[in-house]
Amino acid sequence: MNNFIVRTITAVFFVAALVSCFLRAEAMILLFALITGLTVWEFTGLVNNRENITVNRMICTVAGVYFFLAMAGFNSGITAISVFIPYLVTLIYLMVAELYLKHPDPVGDWAYTMMSQLYIVLPFSLLNVLAFQSGAEGIHYVWTLPLSVFVFLWVNDAGAYICGSLLGKHKLFPRISPGKSWEGSIGGGILVIAVAILVWYLTEQYQLNETGLTAVQWAGLGLVIVLFGTWGDLVESLFKRTLGIKDSGNILPGHGGMLDRFDSTLLAIPAAVVYLYTLTIF
Repeated sequence: MNNFIVRTITAVFFVAALVSCFLRAEAMILLFALITGLTVWEFTGLVNNRENITVNRMICTVAGVYFFLAMAGFNSGITAISVFIPYLVTLIYLMVAELYLKHPDPVGDWAYTMMSQLYIVLPFSLLNVLAFQSGAEGIHYVWTLPLSVFVFLWVNDAGAYICGSLLGKHKLFPRISPGKSWEGSIGGGILVIAVAILVWYLTEQYQLNETGLTAVQWAGLGLVIVLFGTWGDLVESLFKRTLGIKDSGNILPGHGGMLDRFDSTLLAIPAAVVYLYTLTIF
């Protein structure tokens, strides 16, 4: 019971912090810059426990936070594209430094260093692509899109848990995550479609649908987030199984680490960006 209370309190504060941060661009940027840094720090700490792996945690973390802030500045129209030059120089340094450090597995160091940036930093940074939209009057902040990614993931988790508990018989991916079922995944997806249509209706009613997405397009966005969010969860499960750990950390009482809480978003955010840009093409 005590663990349940701790998990509940943590979840309430976690959701409240995320939802409220999206109401202002500055709050979103500051919170997710912090989340990016904490997640990279956690990831690099985990991989450094592997034999012969030595990743520079500090530089990877600082570089990741810088890239997130650079993306925020560029997408909001505050900074020029030259803001990315220090980040590129840092990546070059991390590659060249292995020539002189004489670590036992430089290829492994390179791989995990770049993975920290591609797997964690890039997806979080793409939130800025969702949040800042160009229009006739210039660039403006749109909080509905980035927030919807998290809402759809939360709804999918709740729907999958309920439907899986009641109806789950066929395992979705028993080798990696034996607790997931096809029935739960389908139930979660259906619930997300319903919520996505509700989001369309509410944004239309209150004139918040600044992206102009139709009900079908909102539903499509929900399905994309469900599919790639599930894969993101499985990817992190495979990562933890490979390392032989249960939780990625303990920074969130009762909920594990940063990777445990944001695993689904690390694939869902890039997928949402690709989906929305594809709609603009066709």
